[in-house]
Amino acid sequence: MAQIGHVSAVNLSGQTTIVNKCRAQSSWRCGCKVGRLNGISFTGSDAMGQKLSIPVAHTLTKRSYRNTIPLKVVCIDYPRPELENTVNYLEAAYLSSSFRNSPRPNKPLEVVIAGAGLAGLSTAKYLADAGHKPILLEARDVLGGKVAAWKDDEGDWYETGLHIFFGAYPNIQNLFGELGINDRLQWKEHSMIFAMPNKPGEFSRFDFPEVLPAPLNGIWAILKNDEMLTWPEKVKFAIGLLPAIVGGQAYVEAQDGITVKDWMRKQGIPDRVTEEVFIAMSKALNFINPDELSMQCILIALNRFLQEKHGSKMAFLDGNPPERLCMPIVDHIESRGGQVILNSRIQKIELTKDGSVKNFVLNNGKVIEGDAYVFATPVDILKLLVPETWKDIPYFKKLEKLVGVPVINVHIWFDRKLKNTYDHLLFSRSPLLSVYADMSVTCKEYYNPNQSMLELVFAPAEEWISRSDEEIIEATMKELAKLFPDEISADRSKAKLLKYHVVKTPRSVYKTIAGSELCRPVQRSPIEGFYLAGDYTKQKYLASMEGAVLSGKLCAQAIVQDYELLASREQRKLAEASVV
Repeated sequence: MAQIGHVSAVNLSGQTTIVNKCRAQSSWRCGCKVGRLNGISFTGSDAMGQKLSIPVAHTLTKRSYRNTIPLKVVCIDYPRPELENTVNYLEAAYLSSSFRNSPRPNKPLEVVIAGAGLAGLSTAKYLADAGHKPILLEARDVLGGKVAAWKDDEGDWYETGLHIFFGAYPNIQNLFGELGINDRLQWKEHSMIFAMPNKPGEFSRFDFPEVLPAPLNGIWAILKNDEMLTWPEKVKFAIGLLPAIVGGQAYVEAQDGITVKDWMRKQGIPDRVTEEVFIAMSKALNFINPDELSMQCILIALNRFLQEKHGSKMAFLDGNPPERLCMPIVDHIESRGGQVILNSRIQKIELTKDGSVKNFVLNNGKVIEGDAYVFATPVDILKLLVPETWKDIPYFKKLEKLVGVPVINVHIWFDRKLKNTYDHLLFSRSPLLSVYADMSVTCKEYYNPNQSMLELVFAPAEEWISRSDEEIIEATMKELAKLFPDEISADRSKAKLLKYHVVKTPRSVYKTIAGSELCRPVQRSPIEGFYLAGDYTKQKYLASMEGAVLSGKLCAQAIVQDYELLASREQRKLAEASVV
């Protein structure tokens, strides 16, 4: 069972096991170009995907099936989709511009922010854009929070999670543009690809045609897939969704109190639809099963995917998140006079006589003071540090019902290039695994033409988080034997495991169970000068990277709006000090 008292973002004890190996020096080579597509082929591997117009030695038409002659796995980066004209993108762009265009403060606020994950980095970035001076404190020696990553002794990276950037992430897409790093997203084919448990080694695809607008492209993708749902099931699912389509956002928000499984049954949708599609989707969205997940979460995702043409299109970051995403944000903050300080763990929130924040006390005894204070840590860490005098305030009291979900991220390096894979995110539909990807194909920095590195999300992880790395790897290998029946065996007699890393996060994103929406706090707390940021705070993208970035923007917006109040508060403090 998960250790409730252990709320560090990543449990690193006993985390890494390294087996000696010999690897080829890897580099990313985009040798074939057709229009704006960059292609790479790996000889000796099966062809995966649709017809490709690429000048390689073999013309590829479709994914080869088992027992056929191996051809090639083709790695392709697709052009960045046209996102800039969507309503959500424009709204996000307007919010970003409001910071740059806001009146410059007479005296910039010094805002102390705890936590350098995406929420804290976003808060600091937009405060700096508005002319203020953020002081961002990170407890660990690595940036990123839930997108943190580490390099092992052999130079290989391992991450907290398998991170996907959707077209339906308007604030993240704006952030990449504002930082000038759009080219660091590797866009993949517009498809969703599911493993077929009843046909080991085979996959079923939902392909979204480029020529059709939303929602027709999504409807077409569903109708063309005959392997996962029957026509009667598709019809019943469509009818069941009608209330959500007609009722809009008000209906979606009203479904917070019912689980995915119960909502499906209430709408007369066969259980097989849940089993075939929504177990995998629930685990991908929040690492839990449909009998726990709030239906609101599913409906929000479906709404984004169906209403925006490129909403469900996916991209991988081209390398490790701390360097490729977080450092550009840090550089931006520091270029505008802000500070980012690592190894600065908060020990205590010290209060004034009136109950407001006096300062943050660090573990090393150092005291950090500011004009305003932000907690951008996971909710479980905040709950440990909430002052006693605040705990009965309803705003803080309801946080007790928000709990982070345990997640395990597994990385396995093999001695060969696996054939039965795609250059894409894959839904495993395994009882133990959520999604996975061959990162040696999907990510430039991790590219290796000779050996595969699978990154897998082990979920739900509640019963596994306290088990040993060896037990987790053994269970993972058994599941991989079903996904790669010709290449991987549970006894490791086929592809040889060279090394692995297991990253445990006892409390990750907040658990989006039925009824949790009412517990989520807005960013401005009832304590003057104290604010919250994090995916668990009130914003429309729930527990996601997009939610974290948006929460930071909303937090920064609240502080900018409160500038006069916060500035006068500082003046009052100075006046009181002079009287004393």
